[in-house]
Amino acid sequence: MHHLELKKLLVSLLACFGAAALGSAITQPAVSGWYTTVQRPSFAPPNEVFAPVWTLLYFLMAVALYLVWRERKNGVRDNLALKLFVAQLALNVSWSAVFFGLQSIGGGLVVILLLGITLLATILRFWPISRLAAACLIPYFLWLSFATALNFAIWRLNP
Repeated sequence: MHHLELKKLLVSLLACFGAAALGSAITQPAVSGWYTTVQRPSFAPPNEVFAPVWTLLYFLMAVALYLVWRERKNGVRDNLALKLFVAQLALNVSWSAVFFGLQSIGGGLVVILLLGITLLATILRFWPISRLAAACLIPYFLWLSFATALNFAIWRLNP
């Protein structure tokens, strides 16, 4: 792997796992505190499920980012694709800040809906650049769809 390619891969991994670390730092105190008082639907998974799932999803996000960023060397200069990726990553962290940090279930629902729209736009923009990159984001989109349903159900149960 060329030096520049390795640098892009490392930056992609650092960006995604940096976002993961920030989101986790915001989330963790609430999971053992405020979130224990929140009514959850029967389909809510145990808390232990989230860390391994998100670890895999952040890895796949990093791979997707790298694959699209790497294509710039082949003349593909789709800045909108990279901007959409950064926007969805920022919304991902924002959801943790709003839902867990601010303890705003309704606010979290608004953010996660915006995140879903932005992620779908990212996937669609990645597709013509790298189908593999777009495919790497599909599990994230599916999990996010589940998380949106969960957020909605929690919002309904906790007026």
